[in-house]
Amino acid sequence: MKAIGYKNAAPIVTDDALVDIELELPVATGRDLLINVRAIAVNPVDFKIRQNVSSTDDSYKVLGWDAVGEVVSIGDEVELFSPGDLVYYAGDLTRHGSNAQYQLVDERLVAHKPARLSDAEAAAMPLTTITAWELLFDHLAIKKRESAEHNSDSKDVLLVVGASGGVGSILVQLAKQLTNATVIATASRPSSQRWVEGLGADYVIDHSKPLVEQISALNIDAVTHVASLTHTDSYLDAYVDVLKPMGKIALTDDPDSLDVMKLKTKSISLHWEFMFTRSMFKTHDMVAHHALLTEVATLIDNGAIKTTVGQHLGTINAKNLLNAHTILASGSAIGKLVLEGF
Repeated sequence: MKAIGYKNAAPIVTDDALVDIELELPVATGRDLLINVRAIAVNPVDFKIRQNVSSTDDSYKVLGWDAVGEVVSIGDEVELFSPGDLVYYAGDLTRHGSNAQYQLVDERLVAHKPARLSDAEAAAMPLTTITAWELLFDHLAIKKRESAEHNSDSKDVLLVVGASGGVGSILVQLAKQLTNATVIATASRPSSQRWVEGLGADYVIDHSKPLVEQISALNIDAVTHVASLTHTDSYLDAYVDVLKPMGKIALTDDPDSLDVMKLKTKSISLHWEFMFTRSMFKTHDMVAHHALLTEVATLIDNGAIKTTVGQHLGTINAKNLLNAHTILASGSAIGKLVLEGF
């Protein structure tokens, strides 16, 4: 089967940063599905691993943790899927990824693809959807509303910093569709500000300018929750200033250091979101990924959530994946980058 991989961690400009290769077709056993990959999305985790993690033997590492495909065979313990099912998923960081024609994935990490979306549109969703969902509901513990009616008495105010990226693009939508929180989103360029406005943010401010003054000028309730998706170390002082006592911060990035003592006097809690934790440690509730992706697929098919595709970069090959890695590393991407077909 065709695949794209690498052996040695290296800068993207090296000749073998990513190469087109041939691998043997894997076989599904246990709870695994063998999936024929149709479309993929690329995430910052891809280029970060490629730059920093080499293969531990002479085999190729295959990246990619966002895909849509068709189930072609199943292990003998599979209960949720059958051959022929169209599915979407993020997968498992400890296994070969989706930059290949065929991939093995545990069924508990997989859901049926939203029927409303094309393969490429659906491939943009899984990793960031899981990240945003866990951040909102597991870590920030914002309550899901019980009905479609918006409760104007809600006091939750969610600040989403870096809202135009992949995680922010679905996080804003989930917050508006499933909670009563007021959403303040940040974006620095006119194009990214328009993008975030289109996703339903109540307010959009510029994170390249002082946050405290901009939030104060909104004349709304104090911020109760912060979703920090970029440069957390740069904004931590501002978070402490704008957050209500007992507020919560959840982050997804990797700051070199954080002075968490600044959080003490307001009793602010800090949470890290890493969407591969459940699959990496084979937690008892791994099937939560299947459940939440299934719920979001229903929201998509009902028209409540839209795809977060920002750019389609062509077929799945080493050249186009290197282009995607370059764009992501530059920090200029709006929404998700997708590729389709081999």
